[in-house]
Amino acid sequence: MRIAVDVMGGDNAPKAIIDGSILALKEYGAELYLVGPEEEILKYLKEEDKRNPNINIVKASEIIRADEAPVNAIKHKKDSSMVIGLKLVKDGQCDGFVSAGSTGAFLAGSLLKVGRIKGVDRPALSPLIPTIRRSCMIIDAGANADSKPKNLQQYSVMGSIYMEKVMGIDKPRIGLLNIGTEESKGNELIKGSFPLINSTGVNFVGNVEARDILSGVCDVCVCDGFAGNVLLKTVEGTAMTLFRLLKEEFTKNGRTKLGAMLLKDGIKNIKKRFDYTEVGGAPFMGIDGIMIKAHGSSDANAIKNAVRQAKIFHDNRCLDIIKNEIDKLGVERTDE
Repeated sequence: MRIAVDVMGGDNAPKAIIDGSILALKEYGAELYLVGPEEEILKYLKEEDKRNPNINIVKASEIIRADEAPVNAIKHKKDSSMVIGLKLVKDGQCDGFVSAGSTGAFLAGSLLKVGRIKGVDRPALSPLIPTIRRSCMIIDAGANADSKPKNLQQYSVMGSIYMEKVMGIDKPRIGLLNIGTEESKGNELIKGSFPLINSTGVNFVGNVEARDILSGVCDVCVCDGFAGNVLLKTVEGTAMTLFRLLKEEFTKNGRTKLGAMLLKDGIKNIKKRFDYTEVGGAPFMGIDGIMIKAHGSSDANAIKNAVRQAKIFHDNRCLDIIKNEIDKLGVERTDE
């Protein structure tokens, strides 16, 4: 598999991105295309890596910053590491692309430069969050503030395929985010989506409430981008606040510090379960190429796992399976 990596994307670029890419190459195997300024890439590559035939350097002179207008940056910075990485996928030179750069630019660029899978109207950003049982995919988590029932039906199918083929979950449980579990609850979007998802053949467990997501009620939480983004950021904020409160309590005095020492291993294990670097990144589902958006503050471990995600996605032919299943739905375009 050939994977393009945006060397200049993210807070810790380029060193952490290059280090993580090399770790993935050694651990999982793949042909890497490191995209960015050649002098910067060579600076962080060891001599043995410079001679590795599976490491290719693709020159890019520009960088898209996080504060730039996404569409404008994609259209005008044609020699940026992100645009060139997307072009490698579009042209068939690479099978997938990993970037920790601007989320907005990544989404806009994927749509403008690579394009959607035929029949998919609105691709979705699909991060994984930890639960008591295992990871749960939130689809959509912010790519589309407004959606239609047909879109959510497609999300359920794409999410199910990803969680089965990439995450190894047999018959992943699909839940529809709602304000109650009864089929009659919800707004027009949710009421219209329920029967459509139920007709797809996925393992649909019905409506799920936000408070139950972290208890592991489903493996894929289907929602529009507005609700999904609120859910994702609430979970992130709650986790950060919880660990901050624990730190305050455990450092109050000698007795609490002693207690913290006794609980050290357990706290570490819990913290690891909430560590985004162990997941890698969020797949952008519905694009006609393998797109993995890594967290902006990704370290080498996160990039390594993002590359791993892309490789598993490719090796299990997820893109072909998704295309076939979307085609079976026979969904007409809803937003021409």
